Amino acid sequence: MPNPKRRHSKQRTAKRRTHYKAFPSTATACPNCGQAKLAHAACRECGYYNGRRVLQTA
Repeated sequence: MPNPKRRHSKQRTAKRRTHYKAFPSTATACPNCGQAKLAHAACRECGYYNGRRVLQTA
């Protein structure tokens, strides 16, 4: 397998990595209790996901 003969500069590496961005998580309102929750995840407040209770909460 071929290997690079010379080291890539920091500028060249940075140009390649320009699209590596961190995006904020998408928060939506829980349809059951109205609290903010992550999309496609169970609500931490009430424990509901997709209209069913899937987590035990206090």
